[in-house]
Amino acid sequence: MNTGRKIMNVAVVGCGAISDIYLENMIYRFDNLNVIACCANHLEHAKEKAEKYGILACTYEEILADPSIDMVVILTPAPTHEVLIRQALEVGKHVYTEKTMTLSAKTANALQELALAQNLFLGSAPDTFLGAALQTAKKAIDNGLIGEVTSFDICANRDLDYLAGLSQFLCMPGGGICYDYSVYHLTALISLLGPVDSVSAIVRNLAPERINTFPDSPTYGKPISYPNESQVFSILKLENGIAGTLSINGDSTIQDQAHFMIYGKKGILKLTDPNTFGGNVIYLPAQKDFEDHPTPQILNYGFSYGENSRGLGPSEMADAIFEKRENRANAELAVHVLDVIDHMVESSEKGAFVQVTSTCKRPEPMPSYVRRNLF
Repeated sequence: MNTGRKIMNVAVVGCGAISDIYLENMIYRFDNLNVIACCANHLEHAKEKAEKYGILACTYEEILADPSIDMVVILTPAPTHEVLIRQALEVGKHVYTEKTMTLSAKTANALQELALAQNLFLGSAPDTFLGAALQTAKKAIDNGLIGEVTSFDICANRDLDYLAGLSQFLCMPGGGICYDYSVYHLTALISLLGPVDSVSAIVRNLAPERINTFPDSPTYGKPISYPNESQVFSILKLENGIAGTLSINGDSTIQDQAHFMIYGKKGILKLTDPNTFGGNVIYLPAQKDFEDHPTPQILNYGFSYGENSRGLGPSEMADAIFEKRENRANAELAVHVLDVIDHMVESSEKGAFVQVTSTCKRPEPMPSYVRRNLF
């Protein structure tokens, strides 16, 4: 590995549906990444992607043995992450993985410790908090636009009857509404307001057996087993004393209705869906009296990455490696998010508030520059 280079050689592990946006962005957009190879559980899938993007198709063993590959980007289902990450770290490669890092904070923390011992970087999705919308919200909060923050409210919905038929990994361990979906909201929240101190939650699965409503599925209209959580309703207290709610209902419709509000003494921020990079961030100024009706304002501080920029996490991590600083979508943040989710489940089982045992630093704001495209 040569950290003096300005370009990081990368291999992609996993060639499923999400790999296209990663490959497109990492090959054609982020000029500090050089994607040279991909692999998949089935070699024919890797060959299809390799031909499409002009890269090599190989096995994971070949990627691990290739000294020219500095970083692996793992896009496989969550149950496979722990082994794949460990293997890459053990042979001296930096790793960025799709969410979640592993299936529990305990195993994720062990990988973080291994990365530190090996002097390697370990990052994890989601990287949507690095996008224009949440960076705009961060700047507004840091600039004191809404004054002292007093609370937050996050609410979303999904239709797991449809989505579990569309994406079978949702039925695997780690595919529930907390581990696969609330990870976006929690990462966004922590990136804006800081780490979580304690939680209370109700976590449940309304239908362990569901009817597949995805029309293009071969099992459409038939029962499918869904062993994961489908709903979470929680109260979170942050280390800085701010408290608020996070509620996600996976037993609704596929039209996600994201509600993300941050309340302050001078105004309110209405945020977009944290599953996306862009969208409008609306500032609602405080009323002076009951007759005052201030006009809502769409904030724009000129941040980049408002479109689907998956791959931004690996690109930012490559910059961090070259600059010898901590990457923003780092292992510490990912471990803490997983720990919060683990403690939500624990709280639901105990019927009580529980203390979150980990912490993390609030990620630094993104710089407002645009990286040039390669083509």
